[in-house]
Amino acid sequence: MTRSGGAAWDLTALVNAADPQAAPAERHLWLVRLAEWLRHEAPRAAPAPAPPVAAEVATGTAAETTTGISAPTPQPLLRLRLLLNMLDNHPDTRARVQGLLAAFWRDIDAPSLFADFGFGARRSIASELVDRLHARWLPGTPETDDLAALFRLLARPDDALWLEALDAELLDRLGALLAGADWRRPLIEAIGLLAGAVQAAGHSPALRLRMDRSLRGEDAFGQLGEAAASLRHALRDGRTGDALQAATWMRALLQACRRAAASVPAHLERFGVSADIVFELEQLERRADRIERLLACVLAPAPGPEWRSLLAHLAATLEQAGSVRALLGRSYSLLARQVAERNAEAGEHYITRDRAEYRDMLRRAAGGGAVIAGTTFVKFGITALGLGAFWTGFWAGANYALSFVVVMLLHWTVATKQPAMTAPALAASLPAGRAAGDAEIEGFVARVAQLIRSQAAGIVGNLALCGPLVLAVQWLAGALHGAPPVGPDQGEYVLHSLTLLGPTVLFAAFTGVLLFASSLVAGWAENWFVFHRLDSALAWNPRLVALLGAPRAARWAAWWRGHISGLAANVSLGFMLGLAPALLAFVGLPVEVRHVTLSTGQLGAALGALGLALLAEPAFWWCVAGIAATGVLNVGVSFWLAFKVALRSRGVHVADRARIRVAIRRRMWSRPLDFVRPPA
Repeated sequence: MTRSGGAAWDLTALVNAADPQAAPAERHLWLVRLAEWLRHEAPRAAPAPAPPVAAEVATGTAAETTTGISAPTPQPLLRLRLLLNMLDNHPDTRARVQGLLAAFWRDIDAPSLFADFGFGARRSIASELVDRLHARWLPGTPETDDLAALFRLLARPDDALWLEALDAELLDRLGALLAGADWRRPLIEAIGLLAGAVQAAGHSPALRLRMDRSLRGEDAFGQLGEAAASLRHALRDGRTGDALQAATWMRALLQACRRAAASVPAHLERFGVSADIVFELEQLERRADRIERLLACVLAPAPGPEWRSLLAHLAATLEQAGSVRALLGRSYSLLARQVAERNAEAGEHYITRDRAEYRDMLRRAAGGGAVIAGTTFVKFGITALGLGAFWTGFWAGANYALSFVVVMLLHWTVATKQPAMTAPALAASLPAGRAAGDAEIEGFVARVAQLIRSQAAGIVGNLALCGPLVLAVQWLAGALHGAPPVGPDQGEYVLHSLTLLGPTVLFAAFTGVLLFASSLVAGWAENWFVFHRLDSALAWNPRLVALLGAPRAARWAAWWRGHISGLAANVSLGFMLGLAPALLAFVGLPVEVRHVTLSTGQLGAALGALGLALLAEPAFWWCVAGIAATGVLNVGVSFWLAFKVALRSRGVHVADRARIRVAIRRRMWSRPLDFVRPPA
């Protein structure tokens, strides 16, 4: 095949290469090259030389593509019409192409395209992800009898555009070219295969036990196979009326199956989400839609338009079938929503609405600051041991995790943990839809003001006690023992590491990411706990009840149900803060963490070690500025990431966001104190 004029591939060589007697792989390769020619793309390799058909074919290319065709017509349609015109003018060539197409349709496993293409071979999202990565990275081969695999070489996602543009004339001419093929048989087989897959999914324990019992009782899934068999027999025997009746029955069953499947998400919202179940649900619904398309194609008196729609649908499915991002986005959207919902429940406890709650937040934050003061000294002690990088990070992480858990169990708070929890709670109060009224917008702005002043109270409470308490312990130990626990060398290191003139800003932003990641771990852990019914297992497991007694087992179940999220968040955050620098240093990334409360404690220790004369040094105030930037970035990055996830899980429109921004600016201008102190 040679290029003609630098603009089009030579159709003469292409059609002369059509050989009905060729091996299946060669026939498939010819079809792939035909598809490339229709798209005006270069082929991967040239076929063997063939005698020319006629000289006028080459001249017809330019004439056909430059005259008589309106400009908006897609290029593949122009070339398809050119091909059909040439075949009409050359009966021998037409016979060879028809023979090749008949042999192709006879030998290929066509039902696989209609029943399997676009669906996961297994019900696990992980295995489907691996399959998609293989399909993306590994080259395909035309040496296959699986039409679903070959279709990936034949079609492109944008082919759907020109396939939809096929007019009645071209459909009739294509139908005449494929007249010898039994096109109904693979579609009927595919309907049976799809019905079996939908039936198996509906009867699987993962879905069946989560469906509404009243809808499950209809057993529509169990009747699908019988309906598909009735349709197959009626079409085979030519009983058109019975076939239409069987199709009506099957459509009614599919609707009942959809209703039963639609009841599963309500169960998942209540009892926890599994990405595999969400993936299986989506596969079931798409298979039901595919059956509807095949029924329309099989039963249509004039199937041309239905075939056009079916092929365009399959081409459009290519993009979704190979997209890793689409797979993860669809399958994890409900899980992200559930994580956001569970964090929103916890976040309600961190938002103050009146002065009593505001004072309580200051008190709880002060308690958290006192615990972090002790954490600071333990951290300096672990560093002084001179352990290896990993073990220093591990024990530092254990120190942080234990401190955060103590703060949680005492019902105190660490301010930097608030944003990742309060962001979903804020998103939960977002006005729904585009028709939100001014009252709803103003209510949300009031919620923003509550959150900002609550966060400020948490930070003030933490820092007001952590730094002075560390400084007091340093002075007291120096007065009693002659030397503070944290010496001058460590104090100098603190001044060097916390200064705003260094990479503190980057490290603080990275710490904000870790704070957000801990909230994801918390939401995931609680979802996992609820999904596996561990609270029920703790309360009712016979061995545990015999060991603990029924009342104690019930109390343990309630305790774990109420604290699993907090434990997961605090333990994961602690170990991430301790181990992340060590693990990243192993791969050559010198990243550290900067936590505003811990940094304040360290600066208090440095001040106690180096004396009050340090207050006159610029280095001290650069560290104060670094701590201020650390607080802003810890809170800001964590909140922004959590709020972004919550927004996406709820599908908030851009127009709504613009109205909200305007309302927040208006409140800040008219009533700025609302963001600082609560109303009376």
